Amino acid sequence: MFLRLAHQHRQFVQDLVMNLQALAIVLERRGYPASCYTCGDQMNSASFMVSLGDNHLIRFLVSDYGITWTEMRDDRELMKLEGAEAISQLDELADLVKQSMQSDTGSKTLAKKY
Repeated sequence: MFLRLAHQHRQFVQDLVMNLQALAIVLERRGYPASCYTCGDQMNSASFMVSLGDNHLIRFLVSDYGITWTEMRDDRELMKLEGAEAISQLDELADLVKQSMQSDTGSKTLAKKY
């Protein structure tokens, strides 16, 4: 049982790292300075950062030791979440990006029609 759980955890972390890499690429394309660094080929940890402007920075760390979301403004920590709460906050960020992309696509489509 424990070996199965360990394997599932490793797979979860790898999936999370891949999604962080994709989110960083999308944010960069949207004009936000973003990065996602991993150590080695195992994809068992990552450091994701994005600047939302006005000295507003989000850092998301994932590793075998844990998951944290830290939000800072003007070099002051506003919020620090761990585990499932951190992932929920990351999901909210991804949803905002999706909504932004959908609204941009809709306006571009309208602009093409007219």
